Amino acid sequence: MVNWRKSGLTLGLAALTTLAACTEEIPVSAPVETRPQTRVAPPAVTPAPSAESEALATYYRRLQNDLLAQGLLRGDGGGADTAFTDTMLARNFVRIALFDEYVTDGDFLRPQATVSRLRRWDQPVRVSVEFGPSVASDQRRQDQASVSTYAARLGRLTGQSIRMSESAPNFHVLILNEDDRRAYGNRLREIVPGISTGSLNAILNLPRDQLCIVVAFSEGGSASYSKAVAVIRAEHPPLLRTSCIHEELAQGLGLANDSPQARPSIFNDDEEFGLLTSHDELLLQMLYDPRLQTGMAPAVAAPIARQIAREIMAPGPPS
Repeated sequence: MVNWRKSGLTLGLAALTTLAACTEEIPVSAPVETRPQTRVAPPAVTPAPSAESEALATYYRRLQNDLLAQGLLRGDGGGADTAFTDTMLARNFVRIALFDEYVTDGDFLRPQATVSRLRRWDQPVRVSVEFGPSVASDQRRQDQASVSTYAARLGRLTGQSIRMSESAPNFHVLILNEDDRRAYGNRLREIVPGISTGSLNAILNLPRDQLCIVVAFSEGGSASYSKAVAVIRAEHPPLLRTSCIHEELAQGLGLANDSPQARPSIFNDDEEFGLLTSHDELLLQMLYDPRLQTGMAPAVAAPIARQIAREIMAPGPPS
C-alpha cells in the first residue's frame, strides 16, 4: 500500500509532494529485531553541509515562505470557517483509513485507487529519534522535544501505548540531511531486515519535491503494523519539519491516505493545515476505537465508523 501526497497549489517553486504511508510486508521469518540497534552518535564536530544540502535548505525556506504568504500551513486546528458534521467525519475516515491511492509496481510507484483494510498497531509503539551526523546539536534538541511531545499527544488521543524508547524501538523517526540520507542504506537494512528494494529506493532517492516519507511494515499478510520508519528532511525550516513530524507519525499509525474533501485536515493535498487539527484528532480516536478491528474491510468498518462519528460529534449534556 502506497500513497503519494501531491499538492495542487501553484507556487513559485515546484509543487509540494509528500510520500506517505507506504506499507510493505516483511517475511515472517525476518525477526523484528535481529541484533542490538547501532545508534548514530553525534560527531564531536558536526560536518559542514554540502552545497547541495545548503541549496535544499534555501529552497525549503522559500517554499515555507510561499505557503505562509498564501495563508497555508495553518496551525490553529480549524475553527468556525471549517465546520464539519459527523457524516463528513465518517466519510473522511473511510477515505483516509481504508483506501490507498498508489500501489507498488516492482521497484516503482504508480497511481491506482485501491480499496484496502483497516491498518493500525496492535502492539505498543516505541518511538525513537535518530539524527544524521550533519544535524546540528541545537536542532537535535528541538526536534527530539517536538517528537516526544507529539508522541505523548498521539498516545492520549488513541489510547494506544505510544512512548519514546531507545530499547527495541519499532517506530524510527530519522531526521537526515541530504548527505546523510543517501548514505543510510546499510542502516535502513539494519532497522528493517528484509526491506524491499522499492522501499529502500523511495527513501534513499527522495526527490526534492517530496518533503518527507513514512513506510510502515507488517508481517505475514497481517494488517497489523510491526514497524515503521519516518524520514524527515533536516533541511526544512522549523515549521515544515514540525508539519512533517505531525503528518508522518499520524499516517504511520494507520491514517494512510489523503482526501481532497477532508477539512480541516493535514490529510489533504491543499496544505491549508500544517499541524494536526481537531478533525484529525477525531480520526485518530476513531481509528483506535475498540469497536473497529484491525484488518476490517471497508464494507464492514464503514457503518461502525458512522456510529462512532455520531457519538463523538454528539453535543454533550447541558451544563
